[in-house]
Amino acid sequence: MSEGLFGIHGAALEIRSQRMGVLGSNIANAATPGYKARDVDFASALQARLGGAEAEQATGRSIQYRVPTMATLDGNTVEMATEQAAFAENAVAYSATLNFLRGRVETVTRAIRGE
Repeated sequence: MSEGLFGIHGAALEIRSQRMGVLGSNIANAATPGYKARDVDFASALQARLGGAEAEQATGRSIQYRVPTMATLDGNTVEMATEQAAFAENAVAYSATLNFLRGRVETVTRAIRGE
């Protein structure tokens, strides 16, 4: 029922949440020697999720290592400007999806109440 009610937005919210965790992990490990920055390919993760995969499986299959613009001597591929921009972009998209879902729930609630 929730898929028919919320469309792809429920799955999108799950994937955006998991991407937030991956990007947060990159930022937290910015000073860890040898750490390889990763990101979630949102489009492929959403496609896998809509194809029936569980959220963790869909995201796990869509994680890719980020190719750095400039290599560091310690092997760490985290570039803070890139990570912060991706995190902010994902946060805005997460918030927009959440607001859409909130509006949808309010609409259904008003319909149930007969308003």
